[in-house]
Amino acid sequence: MFSFTVAALVFGVIFLAELPDKTALAGLMLGTRYRASYVFAGVAAAFLVHVALAIAAGSVLTLLPHRLVQAVVGVLFLAGAAMLLFKKDDEDEEITDPADQSFWKVSGAGFMLILVAEFGDLTQIMTANLAARYDDPVSVGTGAVLALWTVAGIGILGGKTLMRYVPLKLITKVAALVMLALAGFSLYEAVAG
Repeated sequence: MFSFTVAALVFGVIFLAELPDKTALAGLMLGTRYRASYVFAGVAAAFLVHVALAIAAGSVLTLLPHRLVQAVVGVLFLAGAAMLLFKKDDEDEEITDPADQSFWKVSGAGFMLILVAEFGDLTQIMTANLAARYDDPVSVGTGAVLALWTVAGIGILGGKTLMRYVPLKLITKVAALVMLALAGFSLYEAVAG
């Protein structure tokens, strides 16, 4: 059964964690050079693949004892929060221009860029953790995909404007605090069982 609460929670967590990520900036750069709809199509498809892989990994975790899963999820959320709080700013990455503006070339470039850049990324790991925590793959998957697509859309259509009004450090700190809270809940459940 689909849970709007779980989907909304996952959306918020993944959105905040992905917003300061390099892929939002990559989407912005591709969006300034090419037709936004073409870029978004490729980026959206890549994120769909990543979420499907994360949900599959998280679903496997639900086969383990509940207390063990909660302890592992709690530790992983702590690690994710630490990564956000202590990460150094990424340097600009070069993006190769497709030779022309065709749909397949532009969307393919966006797909490959995100597929490679996001593999094993923090948000993919967080999605797997959330899938294990809630044992609700449809709600978690929906929330994660919508969050990633929203960040991609923001990046493609106007990320620079958002960053003028909301400091990247603030977004990162809010995401880290949310992850710390989720770590606390998970570890509490592991101990209280």
